[in-house]
Amino acid sequence: MMAIELKDVSFAYPNGYVANEGLNLVIKDGELLSIVGQNGAGKTTAVKLMNGLNKPSKGDVLVDGVNTKEKSCAWISKTVGYVFQNPDDQIFNSTALAEIEYMPRYMKLSEEEVKKRSSRAIEMTGISHYLKMNPLDIPYAIRKFVAIAAIIATQPKYLILDEPTAGQDKRGNEILENIIKELKRDGTGVIAITHDMDFVAKNFPRIVAMAHKNIIADGTAKEIFWNSAIVEESRIKKPQIAQVAERMNLPGSILFREELTNALR
Repeated sequence: MMAIELKDVSFAYPNGYVANEGLNLVIKDGELLSIVGQNGAGKTTAVKLMNGLNKPSKGDVLVDGVNTKEKSCAWISKTVGYVFQNPDDQIFNSTALAEIEYMPRYMKLSEEEVKKRSSRAIEMTGISHYLKMNPLDIPYAIRKFVAIAAIIATQPKYLILDEPTAGQDKRGNEILENIIKELKRDGTGVIAITHDMDFVAKNFPRIVAMAHKNIIADGTAKEIFWNSAIVEESRIKKPQIAQVAERMNLPGSILFREELTNALR
C-alpha cells in the first residue's frame, strides 16, 4: 500500500515515559494532513515515528509497505522527509547553499541533478538572496526556509513540517502556502504540525486532533473545529472567522471570510 501506516503504535523513551499510545493512522500517497493539539499531546513524537527517527515500542509503522523497524532512519528519510521545528537542530553547513546541496550530493546524484533540485527548492522558498550567508547569521524565519529547502531538494514522497508557521509573518505564511500547493501538484504528501488554526483550515483538507498521547479525532476542518468536544479535549482554538461566527450565532459551520460574508447578507 502506498501510504504511511501506523498500526497500534506506542512509543516510550528509555526513561520509561510513554509519549504515544495505540496510534492508528493511514496517510495516503499525496495527501495533505495537519496534526493539531496542545503541547505534550504527542504530535512531534508521532511524526518522528513516521520517518524512523523514533522506532515504535509496540506496533508497527509501515512506509509504502516497508516496516520502519527493518530500515535505518537514513533510508526512510529518502521517502519521508522531516523538517525540524527548530532549524538549528537540522542545519550544520557553513552557507545556506551548501546546506541545500548537501543531501542531494550525499544521495550521489549527478552535479546537474544536484543543481536542478537545489535551484527549484531555492525558488520555492524564496531564499535566493541568502545563499552565501552562514545560516546562523540569517533571520530565524528565513532560516526555517533554508531548512525546508534542504529537505525539498531531496524530493521526498512525503514531507513532514514541524511547526512551520512558528515565527512567520503574513508573508512567510503565504510562502508556506505556495510551497504546499506546489508540492501537492507534484504529488508529494505534506504532514504539518502547527498551532495556527487559520493556516490549518485554509491549507489542509484533513485534520488529526491529538490529546493524551493519542488520536482523538480525524476529519475535515469543519468536522474538527465545529465539534466543541474535540476542540475542548485537544485544547485548540477555532480559526478566527469561526470564533466570530460562533459569537454571532451564525449557522453553517463557518470557517472562511467568504462564508461569513454570505451569512451576513
